[in-house]
Amino acid sequence: MTVFSHPDFDQHEKVAFHHDRASGLTAIIAVHNTRLGPALGGCRIYPYSNDAEALRDVLRLSRGMTYKASLARLPLGGGKSVIIANPHTDKTPELLAAMGDFVESFNGTYITAADSGSGVPEMEAFAKRTRHVVGAGNRDASHGGNRSGDPSPSTVNGVFAGLKAAAGFRLDRDLQGLNVAVQGVGQVGFGLAAQLVESGANVWVSDVYPANVERAVRELGVTAVAPDDIYGLDVDVFAPCAMGGILNETTLPVLKAKVIAGAANNQLGTAAIANELHQRGILYAPDYAINAGGLIDVFYEREGGSADTLNAHVLGIADTLKEIFLRSQEENLPTAVVADRVAMERVNAG
Repeated sequence: MTVFSHPDFDQHEKVAFHHDRASGLTAIIAVHNTRLGPALGGCRIYPYSNDAEALRDVLRLSRGMTYKASLARLPLGGGKSVIIANPHTDKTPELLAAMGDFVESFNGTYITAADSGSGVPEMEAFAKRTRHVVGAGNRDASHGGNRSGDPSPSTVNGVFAGLKAAAGFRLDRDLQGLNVAVQGVGQVGFGLAAQLVESGANVWVSDVYPANVERAVRELGVTAVAPDDIYGLDVDVFAPCAMGGILNETTLPVLKAKVIAGAANNQLGTAAIANELHQRGILYAPDYAINAGGLIDVFYEREGGSADTLNAHVLGIADTLKEIFLRSQEENLPTAVVADRVAMERVNAG
């Protein structure tokens, strides 16, 4: 396996592989860029089919975190970690303790947080071994009282605000009667679907886990479709909220939506897909711009700030997207290209 010649290696500052024999932990931490501050990014726990798949994911995700922090105007760099394991069966106390030690070995240049397959309980376990973790404590809630350190409510709020901005820009309409397909109804996807239904949108959902779909249908009254059928629905907006790489040569030809705005990371299968979307007149809200709410949330947990200040910062995602959309229109460039340029302009400016 090569790293420096890997197609997704983008001058990463540090990529570390770690195996702990006693606990069975096999993990990778990638730090992409720390020019603006320490690298902050979630810990993904997933049963990757091979090491190459895990490396590709962690390299792409860590680079995306650099761009995400930059566009969100946060003094943070980009990093990510992956644990090669089944999140439903392999998360033993010993494995989580070993991962906490692995994070600690970075001496604060990498700060971990929740991601797919991990949440507050895992962050609390890491926090017993390292202080370089966010999302493990309680937070002030915007409506008063306390809430857990789970940042997903802020991710939901940011994606919802971004989806509204994208629909308004491309379709010149609000959410009442809007047809939206939500792919993946885990924590974030379910929360997004709930806000869409509350705003009067018509919502279709799919998920590889039937229990998630059953809950969404039961509690929200949405319409369920098979996972493979979600792409071709005749809807206004397609909202990917599951795994990455789902916008590709197979799915693009069947997409009917004019707007793509969802929470999933690394939605583009290849960089060329961004141009295809642009040529087809499909407005794509770059994933790391629209889903930055969770990162903003954990930043305020670490640095302090009121719930109202946090919420205002999260809602500002809509303004960032409008800036990207306008520049894309004016320069006739894909939104993903514009977002990358804006992000790196800010990083290089320090």
